[in-house]
Amino acid sequence: MTTASSIAGTELGTESMQVLMVALQSELFAVDVGLVREILDPVPVTEVPGERGFLSGIINVRGKVVPVADLRKRFDMEIADTSIDTRFIVTEIDFDGVPTLIAIVADKVLEVTEIPAASMEEAPKIGMHWRPEFIRFIGKWKDDFVVVPNMERIFN
Repeated sequence: MTTASSIAGTELGTESMQVLMVALQSELFAVDVGLVREILDPVPVTEVPGERGFLSGIINVRGKVVPVADLRKRFDMEIADTSIDTRFIVTEIDFDGVPTLIAIVADKVLEVTEIPAASMEEAPKIGMHWRPEFIRFIGKWKDDFVVVPNMERIFN
């Protein structure tokens, strides 16, 4: 583990991180709780003609139009039907200095937890089937590895 590396303002090995644990298929992802605004049960999604590949449409969140992103598409994963466990995680991500709400589809929301600083490592340069620039770092949760995505890079 490299402690001198800096990932999106967090020095690896120096600070723990509060995250929302979510499942996309059988993979575990951790979303920085600082980005999460709320978690919603699935609502109807309005499709938008010509949308980007991983943006599946828009939803109404208390009168605001919010784009819906399916990270399974962005990470070239198989798309599953909505289930009783499916949730929309409404996040606020900075786009060119403008805070923007985006709902992310999760197959299941597990819990809010902390990833200890000692378990954070840079994504390996080989052996990953995801683009490394989309991965902020890899952490350990219980006995599993968990991917902490770099949301700003995924959406910009």
